[in-house]
Amino acid sequence: MTQREQRREQPSAGGGDWQRDVLRELGGGAGGNGRARTGTGDGSGAASVRPGEPTLRLVHPAPSRPAATTAAVTTAAGGDGDASGPQGRHHRDERGPAAPDLVSGARAADEPEPERPATPSVPARDPRLPASPAPESAPTLDPRLLLALGRPLRGDSVTRRTGRALRKLTSSVTQDVAEQTRIARELQQPVTTGRVVAVTSIRGGVGKSTVSALLGRTLNHYRHDPVLTLEADTALGTLPVRMGAEAVRWTCADLAPILHPSMQLTDVTGYLVPVSDGGWLLPASRGQVGPPLDMTSYRKVTLALRRYFAVTVADCETLPGEVARTAMDTAHARVVVAPTTAEGVGATRQVLDWLARLPHSALATTVVALVSNTPDTLLDDKTAVGHLKEAGVAVVTVPYDRHLAGGGPIRTDLLAHATQQAVLRLAAEVMGRAVRVR
Repeated sequence: MTQREQRREQPSAGGGDWQRDVLRELGGGAGGNGRARTGTGDGSGAASVRPGEPTLRLVHPAPSRPAATTAAVTTAAGGDGDASGPQGRHHRDERGPAAPDLVSGARAADEPEPERPATPSVPARDPRLPASPAPESAPTLDPRLLLALGRPLRGDSVTRRTGRALRKLTSSVTQDVAEQTRIARELQQPVTTGRVVAVTSIRGGVGKSTVSALLGRTLNHYRHDPVLTLEADTALGTLPVRMGAEAVRWTCADLAPILHPSMQLTDVTGYLVPVSDGGWLLPASRGQVGPPLDMTSYRKVTLALRRYFAVTVADCETLPGEVARTAMDTAHARVVVAPTTAEGVGATRQVLDWLARLPHSALATTVVALVSNTPDTLLDDKTAVGHLKEAGVAVVTVPYDRHLAGGGPIRTDLLAHATQQAVLRLAAEVMGRAVRVR
């Protein structure tokens, strides 16, 4: 008998550690006849390896177990120490460790199960929701200023309204109906994609926001698809006040990082201000001095909202601001508001000459709104209109209106009759040019 067989026949010390004997036998290999003797707990039992069964080899020696653990393993293995049971017949590739598989299903009764750290469940954030908290609503005007406005005036005086009523008795109704039908047909033209109308001026205080509000209300009244009036003025504009909004919350800069292609119209309108008589409003600020609207935010908002609104009227900053120049270059139609003064008409003509030098000529889609802000105008209207038409644009004269001159929210039912007709012609000219652009 060899020395290895003598050691194999001797019982293990330490209370009959049969598992160590099994592992030692597996590590030493089988006899020449393909059989291996394994010592049991009492040193008298033996187990035979079936013929043709591959021999297992222990690559990494297993650490010694205490007596309590050994007894528990013996019980789990069948109680009699037979190594030919399920634990002993478990095979494994020679390249991998065999010891963990031999004792994987036999754990001591008093040995605690290892606890796995709980993985906290983090809910996925909706990309359509803003990452920062929602801004607070801010009133467009102080309540004390609303009381100071008083009762709004009508655009036409009592004498003018009476004279117009008498003239209607003798005028041709057919001609008026035909003109109104033509204008309504122009305003209701279908569009394939959203049209953007940019409104700007050469300086502030000439009625740019007023014209934008009038265009937005008129288009919304005649069209059956949604219309948006967007404020892109970097200064503290007056468009929310003129549109009749009592409070504003989300601005263009707030909405730019939120817009997502998967959003529906109902999702988008939740960030907008509904106008009392229809349509939607997106302001540029909450009535506080802050960072101005940048060109990137303007382009992203206008491009994204064109999917939801048939017409977007953008109240831009005054020229030559960066956002105004970008809006004038990318819009489908343009409105340049000019005051009825000599210097205002002269500066507007320079703007028209600049538009003519753009890579794609924008004069064909430009309309000039010549606005009278005072009843005592020194400049002759016909001379001013002729000077502007020389550049190749359409000119619409908006007369002085007491209701518009008083400031505050605009009520279309209080506008002067001449103002209503001028706004209708202006909207028809703009819409006709915006639709022709592909």
